[in-house]
Parts: sequence; structure tokens; C-alpha cells
Amino acid sequence: MIDAVATDSSNTPGNEKPRRTRRTRMTGAERRQQLLEIGRTLFAAKGFEGTSVEEIAAKAGVSKPVVYEHFGGKEGLYAVVVDREMRRLLDMVTSSLTAGHPRELCEQAAFALLDYIEEYTDGFRILVRDSPIPQSTGSFASLISDIATQVEDILGREFKNRGFDSKLAPLYAQALVGMVALTGQWWLDVRRPKKAEVAAHLVNLAWHGLDGLEAKPRLIGHRKA
Repeated sequence: MIDAVATDSSNTPGNEKPRRTRRTRMTGAERRQQLLEIGRTLFAAKGFEGTSVEEIAAKAGVSKPVVYEHFGGKEGLYAVVVDREMRRLLDMVTSSLTAGHPRELCEQAAFALLDYIEEYTDGFRILVRDSPIPQSTGSFASLISDIATQVEDILGREFKNRGFDSKLAPLYAQALVGMVALTGQWWLDVRRPKKAEVAAHLVNLAWHGLDGLEAKPRLIGHRKA
């Protein structure tokens, strides 16, 4: 199906009839994706309360009922946006944990979160806000806990190999992931130092502790930027 657009006769010579330009109407899936992208941008900039259905519809060039038809309202659109971002972040972090050396695993986890913040800034801004409505995938805190569970298994094996109490692995996993997540929230706005330097200093603290900090920490993995 097609939508007719206003004709343009400014360049029509003589008695030729002006041509009517035509554009393809969006499919339902395309319209839904458009609304998700617009909602994501507005929620990141203004928050849930500061964003209205009217503004979403206006940005999309549709009427309010179209938004209700696809998502049931602002709450439904917000819920889908948040769920998608949480899954994206979790997938990026868990899929990055491929190294065998624990220090490189720390680097990979730090880079994954910083990559997400850099590539999907709007999504991260939405996630770190307190959600005004219940989410099927939980909150940002529960997402961080899910990531910590992935790290917990890795730390548990390392603790066991080193003769440490593996029961403490969950505590250290929460501490490590929480440190990276909070640093990420700070870096979201300042964006200094550069990403690789932030990752190196995070791993420096996690790996050496305050007593053994390196003045100029280095990265041991393949990622250098």
C-alpha cells in the first residue's frame, strides 16, 4: 500500500501536469520499530514521566491511536524498550567472557560494559534510571546481579584452584561487577579517560588491590582500545 504526498509544481514546465510523489507506507513491523527508536530517544533524554504519547506520535508522524495499537500506551512502549536494552547488555557481557586467564576475563567484562555505554548511550541512560513500572526482566540492579552470577562461576573455579574459600566467590563477583557498573555510570557523562584506559585502571584495582596498584596499568588481552 502507498501514501500519497503533496504534489510539487514549482519546476513543472508549460502545461505539464505536476507529478505526484509517492512513498511506501510502513508495514506494521516497520512502524513498531520506528516507535521503539523514537521512544528510546525520548525516554533517554526526558525520562518516562517527561515523555508523552502525544510527543511520541508527533515524532513518528502518526496519531496517538497508532501508539496505543502497537504498545497499549506509553507504559507498554517503555517496557519493551527497557527489556530490549537489558537483554542487549547482558548478551554483550556474557558473550565477551571467553578468555581463560582471570585477569583477561576482568578486562573483557569491563570492555563489554564500556562498549555498551559507548554504542548504546541512550539505552544505558534508560537502564540506570529507576523504572516507574515493573519490568519482565527486572531492574538494572537485577541485571547486574545476573552478570555477577556469570562471573561468580569463573571466580569459584579460580578460588578452588588457589585454595581459597569458594563460598566467597559470590561476594567478590558482586563487588567486581558492581565496581565496573558504577564506574560506567560515571564515565557515561565524562568520557575521560579513554575507554581502554578506564578498563585498564578498573582491572588494575580489581587485580592488584590498593596496596599493589600499578602506576601505569597495562592490558594483557587482545583489546587495546
